[in-house]
Amino acid sequence: MKEKLAELAHQQWSGWMEYFFSKCMIHDDGTATIPKWTVERWKLQLKTSYLDLSEQEKDSDRNEAQRMISVIKMVD
Repeated sequence: MKEKLAELAHQQWSGWMEYFFSKCMIHDDGTATIPKWTVERWKLQLKTSYLDLSEQEKDSDRNEAQRMISVIKMVD
């Protein structure tokens, strides 16, 4: 189960990084700049408790939780 959950964790991280970089400006030297609006949005989200998130944001977290549950059920 640990390996399956680790694989899922990596997939989730990879998906986040792909999304993250899609919002950045990538420079010729390989560095990236995060737009101000994303910094502001993500800072607000990280300071917000789950209970205070919008239903859309909660749904996103619920989808990730369901992926975890599916792995646990598959291995159990």
